[in-house]
Amino acid sequence: MNKEKLGAFIVPTGVGASIGGFAGDASSYARKFAKKSRLIVNPNVVNAGGFSGITDNMLYVEGYSLDEFFKGNLNLTPSVNNKIGIVFDKAIPQDVLNVHLNTVNAVKCVYGVDVCAYIITDEEIGVEFNIDESGISTGSVKNIETMLNASKKLLEKGCNAIGLVCLFEEPEGDNEDYANGIGTDPVGGVEAVLSHYISKELKVPCAHSPAFKDYQIYSDLVDGKSASEYITPTFLPCILLGLSQAPLLSKDGDISIDDLGYLVMPYDALGSTPVFECLKRNIPIYAVKENSTALNVSPEKVSEKIIVISTYQELVQEVL
Repeated sequence: MNKEKLGAFIVPTGVGASIGGFAGDASSYARKFAKKSRLIVNPNVVNAGGFSGITDNMLYVEGYSLDEFFKGNLNLTPSVNNKIGIVFDKAIPQDVLNVHLNTVNAVKCVYGVDVCAYIITDEEIGVEFNIDESGISTGSVKNIETMLNASKKLLEKGCNAIGLVCLFEEPEGDNEDYANGIGTDPVGGVEAVLSHYISKELKVPCAHSPAFKDYQIYSDLVDGKSASEYITPTFLPCILLGLSQAPLLSKDGDISIDDLGYLVMPYDALGSTPVFECLKRNIPIYAVKENSTALNVSPEKVSEKIIVISTYQELVQEVL
C-alpha cells in the first residue's frame, strides 16, 4: 500500500525563534505544508493559547517522543478522539482552577474532545523558570514526581494522553519584549522539561499549558505573534485540541522514521537529534533562513547536505 508523503515541521521550544517562538505564529506555514503532505509537528508550532493551528493532516508529537521517533525507537500510530486526562498542580488557586474547568467543558462541548478525567496533584509541583545569558529559556521543577504519580492514576482510569497544567509566576519581567514579538518565550524551556519527563516515563502523548494567578485580560495592543496569549485567561484549548488527535506511541506503530520524506528546521537551530538522525538516513533537511533563533547552529557548522531555503513560502511553492 502506498503511504501518503510525510514531512516534519519543527520549531524548537524556548530558543527565541523569530517564527514559531511566540504563540502559534508558525501555524499558518504549517497548515500550508500539511496541504502538501501529512505533517509531524511539535506542539510549539501550532499551540496558540485559546486557538490551535492543528489540522487533520498533522501529527502532534512532543519533543522527547519526537527525538525517539527520529532515533527509530518509537513509531507513531495515527489516532483521533484520544481519551485525555489532565493533571492540575495543587498550587493552582480554586478560582483559577474553575476558569480552567470551564475551559475544559467548553472545549468538550464545541469540539467533542474527550477529556475523560482530571486529577489534582498531592503536592505542589514547584515550577521555576528564567532566560539564560544566551537568550535560551530554561527552568527547574522542585517536585516532578507528584506530577508523575498523578499521571499514572489517569492512565489507570483509561486515559491515553496527558495534559499538564502547572502554576507559573507571571513571566513578563523575564522578557518585556515578548509582547512586541521580540526575543524568547520565558516559559517555553521549562514547559519542555515537564512534558519530556512524562513522555519519557509513560510513553504517551503529552503537552503542557501554564496557569497564572492573574487571568485578567488586558487591553494593551501587542504584536500579532503574541496576541493569542493576551486575549484568553487560559492556554488550555490548544493542547486539548492537539492531544485529541496526537498519534499513539509504540515500537511497532504504523509510521516509522523510514517513512519520513523531509525535515524543516529554523536556519540556525540545527544541533538537535532530528537533524543528526536525518543526516544519518539521508533524509532531506531544509533550513529556512527567514527563521532565526538564539542558538546560532547554522548549516555551515553542521553539514553541507543541509539545503538552505530563504522562506517557508518558497519551500511550499517551489520545492515540495
